[in-house]
Amino acid sequence: MNHANFLNTLLDEATLPFRGGGKFAYHYARGKLSSDCIFRELLRQDIFPAEGHYLDLGCGQGSLFGWLLAARKLYEQGNWPTDWAPAPKALSLRGYELMQKDVDRAALAFGRDHPLVDIRQGDMCRVDFGHADVVTILDALHYFDHAGQQDVLTRIRAALPPGGLFLTRIGDASAGLPYHLCNWVDHAVTFVRGHRLPRLYCRPLGEWVALLENLGFSVSTMEMHEGKPFANVMLVCRVPPASQAE
Repeated sequence: MNHANFLNTLLDEATLPFRGGGKFAYHYARGKLSSDCIFRELLRQDIFPAEGHYLDLGCGQGSLFGWLLAARKLYEQGNWPTDWAPAPKALSLRGYELMQKDVDRAALAFGRDHPLVDIRQGDMCRVDFGHADVVTILDALHYFDHAGQQDVLTRIRAALPPGGLFLTRIGDASAGLPYHLCNWVDHAVTFVRGHRLPRLYCRPLGEWVALLENLGFSVSTMEMHEGKPFANVMLVCRVPPASQAE
């Protein structure tokens, strides 16, 4: 299979719902999903469980959900690279987003009665996470202070069962110039989306790993910038299976 052609097909399928959300929603989804290697790598590598309930915190208009739904559809149709992990099956896709405009765009894209997708306005520092098999926070943990980060991560750990998965991406504050370039891009994207320019609360990679391990996660790291001069690192955080926790 030609991977470039497949990725174009996947991109078209994943962004099709966002046509209903208007030009900005559609082009933002296409730009985000096509330019950011993390979306491809989340599917290519064997990271997600075969099936499960998802919670995305700071989910924006739901671009990740469109990507996951499109991937599963193509996989079930037999249109899937043989050297990729099987596409995960989402049993539910819940998301919380602080900005009401993003929530409104999600409602236009997926509809308000989608059988799997439920995106609501809410602050991850305040909402009840309930329970999930997979929790994701992509590029949002650094928007609130260290005490808030500790609280959110503690509540994520409580929301996950044995064997559960937490995925996040951070900028490594110990990486020098690439880290500062990450922050510049982050500010630019935040401004384009209509948010105020935030103060960022970042940490060195080792500090993030230690914090998550102290909460009971097993943590592995993957550089996630694909040759760009950034300091993005994905943290794959797993709750030990029940047999190991005993």
